[in-house]
Amino acid sequence: MAIGLMVLLCAAWGLQQVVIKVTAPLMGAVLQAGVRSAIAALLVFAFAAWRGTPLWERDGTLRAGLVAGLLFGAEFFCIFVGLGHTTASRMAVFLYTAPIFTALGLHLFVPGEHLQRGQWAGVALAFLGMVLAFADGIAAASTQSSTLLGDALGVVAGALWAATTIVVRGSRLSHAPASKTLLYQLAVSAALLLAMAVAAGQVHRVEVTGFVVASLFYQSVLIAFASYLIWFWLLRQYLASRLSVFSFLTPLFGVAFGVLLMHDHVGMRFAMAAVMVLGGIVLVNRKT
Repeated sequence: MAIGLMVLLCAAWGLQQVVIKVTAPLMGAVLQAGVRSAIAALLVFAFAAWRGTPLWERDGTLRAGLVAGLLFGAEFFCIFVGLGHTTASRMAVFLYTAPIFTALGLHLFVPGEHLQRGQWAGVALAFLGMVLAFADGIAAASTQSSTLLGDALGVVAGALWAATTIVVRGSRLSHAPASKTLLYQLAVSAALLLAMAVAAGQVHRVEVTGFVVASLFYQSVLIAFASYLIWFWLLRQYLASRLSVFSFLTPLFGVAFGVLLMHDHVGMRFAMAAVMVLGGIVLVNRKT
């Protein structure tokens, strides 16, 4: 059952980039991100209240929770804005460099999380893949609109995702209930992103259609609420090291959905870069 759930989660996360990009002409990217976080935050709050999870006790997590929320909001700002400047396939690969940045950050800042020789090889392989992917974007810039800004925002989003993980692992949030940790991230990011959407005037440029409603339902209820809670449940039931190996499936699904649904062009150079990045992720997650 765990394998089936993980494959389903990876497919849902991989489709997310395509849904965001298709919805952007009807609803501003930053506004999408803010509404998504706000709806999911309300659902997590209701779920925690139903479960009787203590949310208001003073447990020393406030400062780390605010930092994690700001990083989470900045990550999704980069994703949603970046998708306006690059393809869903490219964003999927650059975003899921996060495990590489996480491994490096944990090695540097969290005691006992040291990289071994094979994991260092994975880091090197993934970064070479990133260089090759950027080279592909530079080569294509002369024949089509440049993807470099979107690609760079994808890498920054991956780094911010890793930073969020490091803050959670290296603070008292690591001992807090999962729903409280998730609520910090969703609530703070909702306030941040909605304020930015209002400042950018995106609230006045929304076409409320059935597709937009379905997109927000998918992003907030199925992804930001349900899939994250399932992920936390799986982490409690199974070894994280075994589950993390499946992380390489998400960018694969992202590229596949981008090609099938958005007709993204994937050249040989970018395909090689994606394989190198995914190989690096597998090596970094491999435990001796």
